[in-house]
Amino acid sequence: MDFDLTSEQSQLRDNLRRYLAEAYPFAAYNDASRSGPGWMPPIWRALAQDLGLLGAALPEEVGGQGGGPVEVMLIAGELGAALALEPYVETVVTCGGLLRETGGPVAHALLRQIVAGEAVAAFGWAEPAARHDFADAATTAVVEGDGWRLTGVKSVVTAAPWADHLIVTARTGGAPGDRDGLSLFLVDPAAAGVELKAYPTIDGRRAADIVLKNVRLEARALLGETGQALPVVEKVADEAVAALSAEAVGVLRRMLLDTVAYTSQRRQFGKPLSEMQVLQHRMVDMFIQVEAADSAVLLATLKLNSPAAERMRAVSAAKVTVGEACRFVGQNAVQLHGGMGMTDDLPLGRYFKRAMAIDAEFGGEDQHLQRYGSLAAAACA
Repeated sequence: MDFDLTSEQSQLRDNLRRYLAEAYPFAAYNDASRSGPGWMPPIWRALAQDLGLLGAALPEEVGGQGGGPVEVMLIAGELGAALALEPYVETVVTCGGLLRETGGPVAHALLRQIVAGEAVAAFGWAEPAARHDFADAATTAVVEGDGWRLTGVKSVVTAAPWADHLIVTARTGGAPGDRDGLSLFLVDPAAAGVELKAYPTIDGRRAADIVLKNVRLEARALLGETGQALPVVEKVADEAVAALSAEAVGVLRRMLLDTVAYTSQRRQFGKPLSEMQVLQHRMVDMFIQVEAADSAVLLATLKLNSPAAERMRAVSAAKVTVGEACRFVGQNAVQLHGGMGMTDDLPLGRYFKRAMAIDAEFGGEDQHLQRYGSLAAAACA
């Protein structure tokens, strides 16, 4: 297995790193997350039009560059290190993945808009009583005339307040929990019967609960085959978890570097904190956690095109490893910074909150430990 980046991948990473260093100061992040809309549309357009990054891992037939999971990992990692608010994982990785897998004229048209930076999409799958089970959907879609009528509720849909397109799961057959009968639909958030209840999240972003009241959809709003969406959702969700985990590694590296820099400058008893052996040991432990998370994310990324069980085991292992690192590195970084470590005026506090938000998305450690155990037991049976 080759772990070296190609020259094109290295250039992509380095170009994005240089751009974000200049275009994304912490003050701009603070303004956007506190009093602004929760993201910066000019940055989104620049990522698409100036850097061509929104299409880096999308198919060439929709204007993308035809890259793969490694390109996504590199982009997500740099966005995490910059604490970028833009919905790359939500729109490009998750919704872009669903559109790529389902295909068809409607999906391809929206993918071209995403690549050009002209569209933002959000994926609504979680429901108030469903926890982290994609199949446990109570939202229903029934045939009405030559289209569909959609009814239900979706919870904590990240990036929904910015989105001009929603992709939602709904039951077209079976009962909640059944593996068959789940379908995907493209919904206009401005359509009659769609109500968004928007709110800020702990990491400075925006999410919404979505109420769907007898929403009338055209037949072409169905993405993919009727009742066969669950395998597609599971595959793309694993891609999203791998990308979020890569973003978390970028966040973790920044927290570690900030802690090393702070303890080198902060003096106590006449010498820098970094010269105290016990604190050196603490920061070495933080470094080990970051490297373990990085390795787990790389393995999960390289396994995304493997058979389903192998892919799912690698992704769950990465999610658990990253979750443990987020807590350990984040808590120790805050402690070594003292009380100022939790303030919003210091970047560290914002990075810690983003790390905790990533830990909870698409299931936390308990859910992924359970999934990994079930898959490992099935492999040994």
